[in-house]
Amino acid sequence: MSDNNFLIRIENLTKNFPIYKGILIERQVGAVQAVSNVNLGIKKGETFGLAGESGCGKSTLGRTVLQLYKPTSGKVFFRDIDLTLLKGEELRQARKHMQMVFQDPYASLNPKLNVSRIITEPLEAHNIGNAKTRHEKVLELLDLVKMSRYYTNRYPHEFSGGQRQRIVIARALALEPEFIVLDEPISALDVSIQAQIVNLLEKLQERLQLTYLFIAHDLSMMRHISGRVAIMYLGKLVEQACRDELYGNPLHPYTQSLLSAVPIPNPKRERDRRRNILEGDVPSPINPPSGCHFHPRCPIAQDICKQEDPEWREIVDQHWIACHFPLEKK
Repeated sequence: MSDNNFLIRIENLTKNFPIYKGILIERQVGAVQAVSNVNLGIKKGETFGLAGESGCGKSTLGRTVLQLYKPTSGKVFFRDIDLTLLKGEELRQARKHMQMVFQDPYASLNPKLNVSRIITEPLEAHNIGNAKTRHEKVLELLDLVKMSRYYTNRYPHEFSGGQRQRIVIARALALEPEFIVLDEPISALDVSIQAQIVNLLEKLQERLQLTYLFIAHDLSMMRHISGRVAIMYLGKLVEQACRDELYGNPLHPYTQSLLSAVPIPNPKRERDRRRNILEGDVPSPINPPSGCHFHPRCPIAQDICKQEDPEWREIVDQHWIACHFPLEKK
C-alpha cells in the first residue's frame, strides 16, 4: 500500500491488551487480541467506513491509528510519517493533524467547563493564539457547526445530545485537522437527530477537505456516508470494497449475514428476501479460534478453515477478502 493518494496507511497493525493475575506478584496470563494484523489505506478526502459487531475491535483500531493506544506491532503512516516511531513533542505536534469524535457526547465533554473553554482547550494545549483570537475562533467554529454564538457561556448539561455532539465536532475542528476518526458519532443520538449530524459532517468534509474514518455498526447509514467500506470480525478485516460493490456483491459469508439483517424500506421485498442468521456467539478475543476466526459460526466452513488463517487477497479490482471460499451473491 504505497499509493501516494493514501493519507493514512496501516500495515500489519496488531493491538493486544495483556491480562495479569496475582496479588503480591502480578504475572501475565494471557492477552485480549483486540486488533490482529490489519492492513488498509485511507485516501485523502474520502470517508472510509469500518463496520462490524460490537466488540470486534473497531474502536480500538481507531484509537490505535491515532496512537491513543500504542500498537503491539505494525505501522501507521500519516502521509510518509510512521506515527508508531514518534514520541513526546513529535507525537504531540503530529496529533494536531488528527482528531477524534467519540461515541458518547455525554461522557466526552467536561461538565465543569463552559462551551468556550471546551472548544479552546486544544488551542491552549498547543499554545495557539491569544485570548482574543481564541474567542474569535470559538465563534467561528460555532457558526460552522450551526450553533448560536450565545451558547459560549453555557455548560454541557444545558444541551441536548445532538447539540453536545456539535460541540464535540467543533472542538475536534479547532486545530484544523486533516484526518478525523468518527467513533460511532451518531449511535447515542435520537434517530431524528442522526441525519442532521451526518449531513453536517458531509458539509464540513466538503468545505474543509477532511478525511474521515467512520466507525459504526449501522450499515444503512454506513452506505449513505462512506465511499469505501471494510468489515471487521473478532479483530480482523474480513472484507473491503467500494460501497456499491460491497453492498451489491458481498463475498464473505459474514458480510452477507450482516447485510441480510439491514431492513429494506419495501414491505414486499422485505417479506420475500432470505435472511442469513448466524448461529452461536462471537468467540472470546482472549482465546480466538484457530485458522479463520469466523469458522465456528460459518455455514460453509471446511477443514482448511479450522487449520489455516485465510490470506487477505484482492479478488477483483479493489475488492479484498479474507476467506478460503468466497461466495457469490445469493
